[in-house]
Amino acid sequence: MRVDKPFKIPESVLVVIHTPEREVLLIERADAPGTWQSVTGSKDRDDEPFDETAIREVAEETGIVIGSAEVPREALIDWGLRNVYEIYPVWRHRYAPGVIHNTEHVFGLTVPRGTPVTLSPREHLAWRWLPWREAADSCFSFSNAEAILQLPNFLR
Repeated sequence: MRVDKPFKIPESVLVVIHTPEREVLLIERADAPGTWQSVTGSKDRDDEPFDETAIREVAEETGIVIGSAEVPREALIDWGLRNVYEIYPVWRHRYAPGVIHNTEHVFGLTVPRGTPVTLSPREHLAWRWLPWREAADSCFSFSNAEAILQLPNFLR
C-alpha cells in the first residue's frame, strides 16, 4: 500500500534540450543505468499548465533555469506534439490502479552551447551532449527518439 506519495498523474512532458547547432542533451536514468533520455516528468497537480511542468522538470533534472538571462522563457517552445503510450509495467506501481497509459506533451528548449548542467543525483547519473541524430539513436524511448528527429522542423 502506498502511504508515502500520491499516485503520479498520467500526463507528462518531454523536453528536448538542444543548442542552435542541433546538439541535444541526454541524461542517464539513475533507476535504469545505461538508459538515456531527454528531460521528462509528470504534472504535480491536475491544473498545472504543461509549460510550468516543463520549467519545473528542467530545473529539477538539469539545474537549467528557464526565465534566466541565459535561457529566456521564450526559449521553451511547445511543439504541439502528443504521444500516448503504454506505461512500462516496471513503473506502473507509481500510478493509480488500472492506469496503463500516459499522455506526453513535447517541448523544445534552445540553450546556448556550453550551458552548465547540474543533475539531480537521485534521478540521473550522467549527462552528455550529442549531435541530434546520434542523440535520437541513443534514446531507449521510441517517442523520445521520434521527438529528437523532429528537431530540424522546429528550429527558427
